[in-house]
Amino acid sequence: MSLSEQLSPSSVDTPSTPLLLDGVAIAGSIKSEVGVEVQELAAQGIKPGLAVILVGEDPASQIYVRSKVKTCGELGIYSEMATPPASITTEELLAMVASLNARDEIDGILIQLPLPKHVDTRRVLDSVVPEKDVDGFHPINAGRLQSGQPGLAPCTPAGIMQILKRSNLPVAGKNAVVLGRSDIVGKPAAVMLINASATVTVCHSKTKDLASFTRSADILVAAIGRPGFVTKDMVKPGAVLIDVGISRVTEPAEVQDFFGDDPTRLEAFAKRGSVVVGDIHPAAFKVSGAYTPVPGGVGALTIAMLMQNTVTAAKLRRGLPAKKA
Repeated sequence: MSLSEQLSPSSVDTPSTPLLLDGVAIAGSIKSEVGVEVQELAAQGIKPGLAVILVGEDPASQIYVRSKVKTCGELGIYSEMATPPASITTEELLAMVASLNARDEIDGILIQLPLPKHVDTRRVLDSVVPEKDVDGFHPINAGRLQSGQPGLAPCTPAGIMQILKRSNLPVAGKNAVVLGRSDIVGKPAAVMLINASATVTVCHSKTKDLASFTRSADILVAAIGRPGFVTKDMVKPGAVLIDVGISRVTEPAEVQDFFGDDPTRLEAFAKRGSVVVGDIHPAAFKVSGAYTPVPGGVGALTIAMLMQNTVTAAKLRRGLPAKKA
């Protein structure tokens, strides 16, 4: 049975074995395609360039940024990293961004979040010129996404859409529910699903009777940052579950609740003292038609889509046709 047949309305109440949506494999395919685009640009004397600003010394951010820089090197994208101290002022950071805006060899500018509390994050993000805004956060790029125009879209929601597309999961005509309304994931994911002809509901902390909405979802996107919040009884059998959340759990009782029947994860917890879980309780995956694991799901796509955005920015800035999403 094909995946489309598996998730058809006639079979949605009696799903067969859920399909694991391998974000790592999909990300690998995207990066391979980006590598080909980089080679094609190199033949024209063009080398895409990405600049990353990492403020302060947050260990998690450092690891994430190093991964981005490493991936640039693997694909032939020029990259550089600025590491100002956490004491940097908003004005100093704005000046740094202005300098990068003016450099022609830099096609993309990424500001690693979060910034220190004393920095005006919105001002800094908005200071990146839209054509170099590879995070897709600028109001102009948000407007382009809203109106269905070509542009640079936020990486994580774009990755979600690639998972659905490359897994041949139908979106048009489906009921999609997005848990979370952040500017980074929830809102743009909802817009992208609407643009793909889904019927979309956005739920959040003020939503009443949340489960009544989630149980109606053919596609459920969870992006609220609460480990295991979406339980089995909140999920429609056969639904596609997209888990954006990632939380580190250290309490043995919680780990037992999440992974009591998964000896591999329990062993990992015993060894490391923590385990990663998403917003969807693992028990819910068992009644789904398809799901993204944590780790190895949506998170793997974020860097791949950043690389794609950098190459897209390089092309658009030079009046070259960009690859369609």
